[in-house]
Amino acid sequence: MKIKFIIFVIVLVLAVSAFGLYSGAKPEKSGRLDGFAKCIKSSGAQFYGTFWCSHCQSQKKLFGTSKEYLPYIECSNPEQTEQLPICTEKGIEGYPTWIFASGKRLSGELSLKVLSEETQCLISAETAQ
Repeated sequence: MKIKFIIFVIVLVLAVSAFGLYSGAKPEKSGRLDGFAKCIKSSGAQFYGTFWCSHCQSQKKLFGTSKEYLPYIECSNPEQTEQLPICTEKGIEGYPTWIFASGKRLSGELSLKVLSEETQCLISAETAQ
């Protein structure tokens, strides 16, 4: 009985270890638009929005996992009761609002093509699909 228990514990430890190695061995894949999003940020563009804005969420969703590299600036406090000073000072009146290095402002969800044109950041043909 004692030998069966020891064998069970050894098998259990091996199984847990194998699962841990397998789940931790997966390398993080980069998003298909990482380079494009990073270029937008380095171009000086700014993307103003709020966490509760459905259009802002759709704009981020367009970038998939690459959204983490966008120059996103949150404009709402957690209670959704007021606009944060950084957005008030910039005169942000609607969401999303993009301000480009040229000073040009565009509101609403923008296509990858428009973002490319405004920032001079290139999108490869395969990532634009």
